[in-house]
Amino acid sequence: MNLLYTGPSTADLHENYSKKGRLDENAQVRSASTVVIDAPAATIWHLLTDMRNWPNWRTDAEVLELGEIRVDAPFVWKLHSSKIKAVFATVTPERELAWTGVSMGIMKAIDRLLLVPESANRTRVTMEESLAGPLLPLFFTSEKLRAGHDAMLAMLKTAAESSTLAMEVDRSVVA
Repeated sequence: MNLLYTGPSTADLHENYSKKGRLDENAQVRSASTVVIDAPAATIWHLLTDMRNWPNWRTDAEVLELGEIRVDAPFVWKLHSSKIKAVFATVTPERELAWTGVSMGIMKAIDRLLLVPESANRTRVTMEESLAGPLLPLFFTSEKLRAGHDAMLAMLKTAAESSTLAMEVDRSVVA
């Protein structure tokens, strides 16, 4: 493992990796986690893209700046105490949400959330990420990243399977 690896440029990471459904396979830290949620993809999509309301169900993150959720639109969010400047790379409703992000000016990430409906009321959600930066493995590991993903997916599952939220989202989708 190259401790000094910084990954591709941010622009290259965005255009030639994230937009094309690729992670940085050379990144020192990588993870993929999956959960099956007993809720329709529309409910899960609503939770993921209603980013200003993440703190209602996601205790580890908050969005600080957000405009339109569309490809190439920037946003700023905070994960725990780390501020992340991000840009949406893929926005395919009820299927995929992906972005590239930079933290501390040198840590570069690709985050992907993939939704695969298994039935009308059951969806498989996969969260993938690659993270690169100089000396990163000295203080952050793939195992720690995976634990964070597992925790986030557990929070998403709990929120999506909440009958009140599911009914509210289902009504708004029908309306």
